[in-house]
Amino acid sequence: MNLDKALDHVNQSAWNSRDARREFTTHPGWSDPGERAAIEWVASRTRGQPILDVGVGAGRTVPLLTALSNDYTAVDYTHRLIDLCKERHPGIDLRWMDARDMSALPSDHYAFVQFSWNGIDCVDYDGRMRILQEMKRVTRPGGLILFSSHNREGPGYREPFSRIFPVFTFNPLKLGVRTLRTLRRLPAASYNYLRHARLTRDFDGYSIATAAAHNFGIVIVYTTLAHERRQIANLGLELEAVFGSSDTQRIAADAVSSDAWWLHFVARKPEHAPA
Repeated sequence: MNLDKALDHVNQSAWNSRDARREFTTHPGWSDPGERAAIEWVASRTRGQPILDVGVGAGRTVPLLTALSNDYTAVDYTHRLIDLCKERHPGIDLRWMDARDMSALPSDHYAFVQFSWNGIDCVDYDGRMRILQEMKRVTRPGGLILFSSHNREGPGYREPFSRIFPVFTFNPLKLGVRTLRTLRRLPAASYNYLRHARLTRDFDGYSIATAAAHNFGIVIVYTTLAHERRQIANLGLELEAVFGSSDTQRIAADAVSSDAWWLHFVARKPEHAPA
């Protein structure tokens, strides 16, 4: 099995798990302060215009983006999450689609295209490039693209297995609850952590590694601020703003690195650039 298919298999299994269902349906609103700042930055520039929500999952971002425009389309490639999204948000334009091939959608159409919650990191690097190319293609000239990505220079990169163990407290009730939670998660987390180690890769500017989320159940791309800036430029996009996950402040244009858990990139498709 090649790396692309391996990541698809691992991550799709995680998205279809009970843990993912609980996480995706109980997390309301913004994923973090940086996402809120990024969408607010985009809002005044795209309000009332066509929006595409890539990787919508169970629908966390539906109310955030439909507040900006009624011309809203959402896509995802996990059938179970699409079913959840339909249950929670009936009536929206929701389609099953792999972001690496969105040929069913028109070119040069959407004023704002978003892929949130680091979803772009869940395919291999070539797949990630195809997603960005597709996002660029469907965005109208002058339109905006927003995506988030795990930061290889942040604290989430290669979190140790010890993260699963309970944080000590002198409160016996809290400690007991935390210990029981750890014992419940331990078999799956141990299995996933050991099994996914074979997929770890390091490259210039990015890595592929297991993330602690979903009981170490996903394997994702971690990139760097500098590398992602180069990637955006190589795609013929203009980087407008970058926000870290921990606060609402824009990262300075001359910053060479960031210690945020993940990063939100806002890029513009040039007015006269070919798709």
